[in-house]
Amino acid sequence: MEDPVIIIRQATGADAQYAELIVKEMKRSALERGCGISERKPGYIIEKMSEGKAIIAVTENGEWVGFSYYEIWSNGSFISNSGMIVSPLYRKHGVAHMIKEKIFTMCRAKYPEAKIFSITSGLSSMKMNTELGFEPVTYSEIVQDEVFWKGCSSCVNYDVLCSKGYKNCLCTAMLYEPEAVNCERI
Repeated sequence: MEDPVIIIRQATGADAQYAELIVKEMKRSALERGCGISERKPGYIIEKMSEGKAIIAVTENGEWVGFSYYEIWSNGSFISNSGMIVSPLYRKHGVAHMIKEKIFTMCRAKYPEAKIFSITSGLSSMKMNTELGFEPVTYSEIVQDEVFWKGCSSCVNYDVLCSKGYKNCLCTAMLYEPEAVNCERI
């Protein structure tokens, strides 16, 4: 049997049909890996899709393959890349890497001066971020919006985050700074 063609594109409101499946897989995957995750509701995922702030991967037959979204913080000074998830059937085939590159490229094109950050507990995500020019940073170097940290409240490790005064947790913060990368390449 031939591998299906995977299409990686900007999500739209028409992709709302996949929201429930995405949310369930995010939660299932976090439980399986034994790590914390900020749970999202299908309505939030649909909102990101409708706003054009998400990347989705589907087969040419319409089967859901993967997803990620971004959020804007501090009046566009920061952009978070979040919610990376790939269907178990398509893991270890480079899909996550393609989604990550696509969302990163989209954020850079729309917000070229913004710092892009990601918070992760997964080694594969850290590797992908590093390849794109992200560096590990302390939490004080990323967005400080209270609303952002409230998004972590559904994570099993939220008590750790609060007890540390939002300065660190069990996840690793990674940051892409456009100025730093541009200076290094000159």
